[in-house]
Amino acid sequence: MPELPEAEVVARQIRARLVGARLTGSWFGRPDIVREGYRDRNWYAGSVLRAVERFGKSVVLRLEHQEEIRYIVAELGMTGLLLFPAAQTRFPQHVHVRLTFTGGAESELRYWNPRRFGRISLFDQSGLERYLTRRFGCDPLTVTSEKFLTIIKERSGRLKALMMHQQAIAGIGNIYANEILFRARLHPDVRASRLPVAKVEELFRITREVLLEAISCGGSSVRDFFAPDGSEGRFKGRHLVYGKEGLPCPNGCGRVIRRLQSERSSFICPACQARTPRRQRTSSPAPKNNSDLERSLATA
Repeated sequence: MPELPEAEVVARQIRARLVGARLTGSWFGRPDIVREGYRDRNWYAGSVLRAVERFGKSVVLRLEHQEEIRYIVAELGMTGLLLFPAAQTRFPQHVHVRLTFTGGAESELRYWNPRRFGRISLFDQSGLERYLTRRFGCDPLTVTSEKFLTIIKERSGRLKALMMHQQAIAGIGNIYANEILFRARLHPDVRASRLPVAKVEELFRITREVLLEAISCGGSSVRDFFAPDGSEGRFKGRHLVYGKEGLPCPNGCGRVIRRLQSERSSFICPACQARTPRRQRTSSPAPKNNSDLERSLATA
């Protein structure tokens, strides 16, 4: 957390308020927060923010300076946030980067991260391309259904692990993987390559539906997520299984949500997401008594 929907909300808010603004200064409060391109950070002073994009769970600022293009990449990791000055956060000592602007709707953009899973990177065009190639697989909001089918059918591992594998499908984490698989009625441990084509097509559709719905709700404010303006995401109120252990299945099947503990917790309905679907009975039911047996023999 944050995942793709939250990163998309962040990118959209920054794009709406700061594209066209000039970067007048930058402050990096912790040396190790910038992992790549650290020596080039002074280049950005005086540059103009031309675009804001999202790749997976990362937000990319595209800046132009004297007809040269460079990038600031913010990886949000598990706890990272990009915030405008009005957003109030606990533990302000964890603001590690401040970018000041003029000519935009906001005067500053801050990078807040109490843990060290996130990072900032500074790239030129070739550096960004190398970064994107090694870090991200397809984007589930732009990938074609044919490409998605290929990715799923070529992998023999567990489906949930594949959905969260950033070099295969970028941006989906534990929260949305749980919600998508429940809506698709798929067990997280089912083998991806064994899914019928029709089921993969359904999974593709549901994946997009869940992610787009979450974006429209401003994401999910689980733990510490806030949008840059300080607003909370409302999609948490629409979670059907994530964090719902012990509650009745929302499908009304009569079972309760279980939590499966592995590398990351999975929340499932054991009936709606059976790992091995029940086989439909194809033979006739056994005769209940001798009269039934006699009638069945007579008509044989």
